[in-house]
Amino acid sequence: MIVLASENCSSQYQLHQTSQLLDGNCLLILIILGKILLNILTLGMRRKNTCQNFMEYFCISLALMDLLLLVNISIISYFRDFVLLDIRFTKYHICLFTQIISFTYGFLHYPVFLIAWIDYYLNFSKTTLPFTCQKLFYFFTVILIWISVFAYVLGDPDIYQNLKAQNVYPYQCPFYVSIQSYWLSFFMVMILFMAFITSWSEVITLVQAIRITSYMNETVLYFPFSSHSSCTVNSKKTLLPKFIVCFLGTWLPFVLLQIITLLFKVQIPAYIEMNIPWLYFVNSFLIATVYWCKCHKFNLRDIALPVDPFVNWKSCFIALAIHDPEQIEKPTSIIIC
Repeated sequence: MIVLASENCSSQYQLHQTSQLLDGNCLLILIILGKILLNILTLGMRRKNTCQNFMEYFCISLALMDLLLLVNISIISYFRDFVLLDIRFTKYHICLFTQIISFTYGFLHYPVFLIAWIDYYLNFSKTTLPFTCQKLFYFFTVILIWISVFAYVLGDPDIYQNLKAQNVYPYQCPFYVSIQSYWLSFFMVMILFMAFITSWSEVITLVQAIRITSYMNETVLYFPFSSHSSCTVNSKKTLLPKFIVCFLGTWLPFVLLQIITLLFKVQIPAYIEMNIPWLYFVNSFLIATVYWCKCHKFNLRDIALPVDPFVNWKSCFIALAIHDPEQIEKPTSIIIC
């Protein structure tokens, strides 16, 4: 029987643990890199003529924060052990920084949701600042949110104990799973479900009437409107199925993903779950909600409404007549979603 010295066993165990840690760090870098590429793709696909709003500024700040995290952990993973400004950085800080970011992202869902909803509500009420002042207001609001949440995360005793425990068990790096995102997703899915149940027959009829064509080099959906329809939208019951069709026409895969996540209670680390596609999904939901709540108070053709980067809500509710018979086989009213 072969007996290994205790020193050799200890060194082999440390080597095995170090190898696992390096593999985990490489996987973490690949995950964050994939998230950044997804952020860039989403930002590139959005409509470029959107007006200034809080959510746009926050999405850009989130993309920059992800990039900053990737740069930090990549540098630490490459040099492994170095001193900067009298602070020693080791592989332990890769997990520490990612945990801090996870806690921060996890506590941002409710504040971002609430502030974005208030922003759109005020925009619909025409309670807005001059353009330059509005940009500065959004900029400093985003900075204030980040600073406030970071301060809360670093000052909370329970979170501090969780971060301190990581120093005792350096080869274990659990990441925070946000309860805020779970309940926010549950809330939106339930609202969509109740809205669909309320008007399911109208939704099915509307979907059956929709046709797809090309108009002015853009793919459009169209279905018959009444030629005497008013530009003033004042019927929530009439608008509800159109909202559902337009929203699900863009975000159905994302809605199905949320349903699967909720049903199977999938635990996604907060640093992954807070991403730009998720924020634009929430953004479209907020715009649709405010549109529906205030639809009886405005005329769609007379005011400038917030523009959704992915769903053209305004053109979904205004019948646009095509007068050139060469553009399409017969004149019809169209919606662009």
